[in-house]
Amino acid sequence: MDLTFHPRFDCTICPTRCDGRSKRAYIFEEDVALSEAAEEWLAGHLADALAVDVYRAPAQRHGLPDLALIRGDRVLARVEVKAQGRAFMAVQRLLPQADLLPYETVALNLSDIKRYAAQYRLDGVPLYLIWRVKRPCLGEGYWGQPIGPLMAIGDRYRERRTWRRASTDSDYVDGEHRGVTVNYHFSLKELLPLAELVEQMAVALSPHPVV
Repeated sequence: MDLTFHPRFDCTICPTRCDGRSKRAYIFEEDVALSEAAEEWLAGHLADALAVDVYRAPAQRHGLPDLALIRGDRVLARVEVKAQGRAFMAVQRLLPQADLLPYETVALNLSDIKRYAAQYRLDGVPLYLIWRVKRPCLGEGYWGQPIGPLMAIGDRYRERRTWRRASTDSDYVDGEHRGVTVNYHFSLKELLPLAELVEQMAVALSPHPVV
């Protein structure tokens, strides 16, 4: 899909415009369910496309990304999967120096990306982040990048792409704060469509790399 801005992505004339209002209730379990569905589909797709075994980490665990791509007894790569729907309609007002428009904006928990960057620096295992996005102006699709380019974007924009929302009661599960309140934002134009990303992954993870 060509993500260059054109009338299809103009929120002022969109017939199915996102409402631009805070959800007010961020139901943690619902967010987990959406991500798990995307994770399940992507696990099967990557297993077939890359001829690897895929280990899915338990949904409620903390630490490593959702998927580990394995061949034999070797972890070839790790993949974090995110599912997002409605656009961040206020991004230009709240993050005026972020160089982002609503239709293209995706988010990731700031603490997650810091943890994944630290893990990648520690062991050097390739790590990918993939978003499943479903919006009226985009349809449904998957986009992603290796952690390296995302770290570079973070170094470039730093706090200009960070947003903290207010907590709500629904962020708490059994008395523990589980909802995401501090996000870092990227553009879909900075990511690769899934087909292109998988081609890149196939080369990087090949047991017989081309030299």
